[in-house]
Amino acid sequence: MRDGIEDVHSLGLNAMEVQMVRVNVMPRSPDDEEVGMTPRELENDLVVEIHRRKGRKEVHITNLDEKIKEDDTLISLSSGLTHNYEELGLLGLMGSELDVQLSMHTPYYIDLAGSGDLTKKSMDSIRWAGLLTQEMGGSMVVTHMGLYGNLSRREAASNIADRLEEVVAWWEKNDLTPKLGLETSGRKEVFGGLDEILELCDKFKQLVPVVNFAHLHARTNGKLREPEDFAEVFDEISSYVGDLSYTHFSGVEHEGGNERRVTPIKKGDLRFEPMAEYLADANPNSVIISSSPLLEHDAMYMKVIYERVLTKKISKDTKVKKGKGAKDEDED
Repeated sequence: MRDGIEDVHSLGLNAMEVQMVRVNVMPRSPDDEEVGMTPRELENDLVVEIHRRKGRKEVHITNLDEKIKEDDTLISLSSGLTHNYEELGLLGLMGSELDVQLSMHTPYYIDLAGSGDLTKKSMDSIRWAGLLTQEMGGSMVVTHMGLYGNLSRREAASNIADRLEEVVAWWEKNDLTPKLGLETSGRKEVFGGLDEILELCDKFKQLVPVVNFAHLHARTNGKLREPEDFAEVFDEISSYVGDLSYTHFSGVEHEGGNERRVTPIKKGDLRFEPMAEYLADANPNSVIISSSPLLEHDAMYMKVIYERVLTKKISKDTKVKKGKGAKDEDED
């Protein structure tokens, strides 16, 4: 991650989304030397939860400053990100010093509509992503919600709302500050139309929409073509995102309202120029994450296009202003 943050900074970019590839947790007993320490103090482990017997009940403790007891069960997370919480905090400090805003994406295969083991693991993935993002000073956790499966859209939406209610309650209980972003999906069999996401955001203030423009473009049969199309989307989400919208952009191949594959921006029919024109004109506070297969290349491509469009706009506005000034002088 250190190299990634440095690379983002050296390219003149200021946001980086960390992908949580998988979530492997292992229950274990504490070593003798770990008794009396806190999860935050452990040198070679990310313990995300302590399970402790209290009478006939087992309580689950997420407080990273809770002292470990001999009979506890530690839930250890293998994330591939860092070895311990100190390293995670240092990465956050590095991001802050280099002006690189950090966020995290949960594993892509998530199922919040079901009720089995995969759904429980999915909810844990979101929780642990929230915890890690908090510890590295990140501002956003992005997640998908999963397939409709055999459920109707209404049944899937109801189940997902119930699961998110539990996650949000846990979020509040543990004082997590990152927003939980629900990402639009690019296929009709996957929950995540923009209208569906906004309905969930209406229920829970901790949720915000994350528009993946490639997914939305595919799902709406290639609707995003003019600056006005992008303006409509930003207007629709504006009351939900506060002072910062968080989005994804890439190219996409699609057919019949379904994404076939994500592509580099130049390969698909979703062009960045119209969005850049909207951004230059409206100047919203927005994070745009490259989700292209050419990750850094297309991030830089979008930066170059935006700067080019903005320069043209400033030049045009200056000429108009000068022309108006000359006209006013002639009239005088």
